[in-house]
Amino acid sequence: MDMPQTRTNGRIRCFVYLFLFLVVVWSCLASTLEWQEFVTGVFLSLVFAFFLSASYSHLGLPPLSLKRLFAFVVYLCVLLIEIVKANIDVAYRVLHPKMPIKPGIVTIRTNLKQDLAKLMLANSITLTPGTFTVDIIEDKLLIHWINVKAEDLDTATRIISGKFEKHLKAIFE
Repeated sequence: MDMPQTRTNGRIRCFVYLFLFLVVVWSCLASTLEWQEFVTGVFLSLVFAFFLSASYSHLGLPPLSLKRLFAFVVYLCVLLIEIVKANIDVAYRVLHPKMPIKPGIVTIRTNLKQDLAKLMLANSITLTPGTFTVDIIEDKLLIHWINVKAEDLDTATRIISGKFEKHLKAIFE
């Protein structure tokens, strides 16, 4: 008998997530923060969230909490730092006269269980220059790496995804 209540809570949660996400995107893309633009953005976000939230209900989003929100902010900071470090590394490889690269595809393993968490991990890896997620197969990710530092599964996993995975686990599990 709890099933309809759980389903309703899941739909409401998806609606709230989508609404908040759309408001944040609108605020970031708006040219100014005048109240008319903000009200328009909130209204449009409500309309889109109402019609699209049913499509997102199958994602299995975790319940919203301050702990998860804090973990997400920390994850974004870690991601930004890793993107900057990877950009510097790739710039060095481009500017170095002998172009020290050893490209290859390596396999890494993830302990993340949810598909959305795996997707976030794959996108985080792809956003850092020098790495590109080719495929996700169950608990393994195929990664193209501009300079392969390790080919064994455990070491490659630690180097490539170690910084992201612990934060994503705190958010999604």
